[in-house]
Amino acid sequence: MIRRKEFDQELEELRTLLKQMGEHVGAALDGAIESLQTMNAEKAQVIIKNDANLNALEDKIMELGSKLIITQQPVAKDLRRIIVAFKISSDLERMGDLALDVAKVTLRMDGQKLIKPLVDIPQMAEIVKSMIDESIESFLKENTDLAYKMAQTDDQVDQLYSHMISDLYTLMSEHPNQASQAMLLMMVGRYIERIGDHATNIGESTVYLVTGKRPDLNQ
Repeated sequence: MIRRKEFDQELEELRTLLKQMGEHVGAALDGAIESLQTMNAEKAQVIIKNDANLNALEDKIMELGSKLIITQQPVAKDLRRIIVAFKISSDLERMGDLALDVAKVTLRMDGQKLIKPLVDIPQMAEIVKSMIDESIESFLKENTDLAYKMAQTDDQVDQLYSHMISDLYTLMSEHPNQASQAMLLMMVGRYIERIGDHATNIGESTVYLVTGKRPDLNQ
């Protein structure tokens, strides 16, 4: 039988940990994009080093959630809250890995001069960062309207990604010697686009939490 006060306190701790994970991912993405724009290898290394902190937060969520299931034996929506917290922490951990991958591209480019000004990539990153914040907020407030908004916002990211790919393919056809960097920038765009997909997953998890049914917001 659930001890309600204790259960609610520990659920709030789960929410706090998830919020911290979201803040970490947003900061990592910001830092990774800045490292790419400025070719700052030192900043990229900091992003990579700090990834361990995100993994530690995920471990805390898994440990606390497992303890709640074993000791409190929650059912129905109370159980869904914990299951959803596990799923969201997994999405956030993957988002952090993708931000780390952006920082690794900075290191691979090793101080090269950018073949074109970064326009679409920072725009994509800014939209995706707002998606991270809003997806976490949708969970914390159990707001399905905000959750469904993820799919619409993700479409904007996909459009920018398609535009960026088209531009880079044109550049490669005109300047084959720049193909290597162009491919790396495409990878960065893909990483950011995937972060947006994971934010959409968090929206889906919120809808599942509230309704008990998991929609496909990517359709």
